[in-house]
Amino acid sequence: MGTTIRDVAQAANVSIGTVSRALKNQPGLSEPTRARIVEVARSLGYDCGQLRPRIRRLTFLLHRQHNNFAASPFFSHVLHGVEDACREHGIVPALLTAGPADDTIQQLRLHAPDAIAVAGFVEPETLAALVALQRPLVLIDLWAQGLRSVNIDNAAGAALAMHHLFSKGRRRVAFIGGSLAHYSIAQRALGYRRAFFEAGLLFDPSLETCIDGGLDPDTGAALAMQRLLDAARSARGPLPDAVFAFNDAAALAAMRVGLSAGLRVPQDIAIIGFDDIAGASHAAPALSTIAVDKEALGRRGVELLLEEAPATNEIVLPVRLVERASTAASERSEAAESPLSRAEPLAEAALLKPLQAWSAVAPGQAKTRKP
Repeated sequence: MGTTIRDVAQAANVSIGTVSRALKNQPGLSEPTRARIVEVARSLGYDCGQLRPRIRRLTFLLHRQHNNFAASPFFSHVLHGVEDACREHGIVPALLTAGPADDTIQQLRLHAPDAIAVAGFVEPETLAALVALQRPLVLIDLWAQGLRSVNIDNAAGAALAMHHLFSKGRRRVAFIGGSLAHYSIAQRALGYRRAFFEAGLLFDPSLETCIDGGLDPDTGAALAMQRLLDAARSARGPLPDAVFAFNDAAALAAMRVGLSAGLRVPQDIAIIGFDDIAGASHAAPALSTIAVDKEALGRRGVELLLEEAPATNEIVLPVRLVERASTAASERSEAAESPLSRAEPLAEAALLKPLQAWSAVAPGQAKTRKP
């Protein structure tokens, strides 16, 4: 007969209820007491899987930089998906926003969750502290080695956007990105560069720019777009004939700057974003984008938490292209006018070096999406 919970309680000189709370990571015990009971259970060979806790309370943890649903509506839809799934499974969800100066772990102890869903960017130190809590944990729009995660296919989405622009005859395609600490942005940047290689086209590093740190997508992308236009004019070179932005808010800001500069969209410059937020279809012209099922991200995160032994710890959801007026066929022949349209394919070795630099951002580190 195997070791029972009663055996653990007797060896640790505590009650059976105390052992149960300790092994389920439930509140009401000091950390030294919990650690001592866990060590006794391990030394006796007790199978802690017998006490897998039922998830009744879930905390949805969101970094403070994402806590502006009006400016960045992506995570409000993710939260709706979490709430819907929680309602179906009888789980009470709670929202906690925190920044680097906050004592996130102390706030979580006040929430007393049975499980945690982390969405978007968090500092690596915070993620390590969350893992140390030993509660069921899932990452949404975020990735770290060995942890359960649900993401969209960011690299494939970027390639889809780029090949769409190439099919319209666009060759000088600029990319407006953000911090590579964000997993989805790094993956989209990688997909942007890889698309040139796959299409046998030259990649011009001067067409790639990032939002300045600390700025929101709207302000940062407007400045980044202005830099692209100013750099081309100061060099007396050709302007970009298309822009791929890492999200729709950035794409809309880039389009606003282009229109203010007298460029016609899409005749002079085509623009495409990512995420398919509500504002994309209401823009003038309407914004082409890569559509993401944001509610599904939240829903699948909760479902992955509830699985006893999932077939995989990493779920990747598909994306799709939504073509609108901002990338419609132009009135001119870009292939005839763009000098890059006649460029020889770039040697594979020359492209792989920057690709490796982008991919090296990540292994084993928590990385996330846009602010």
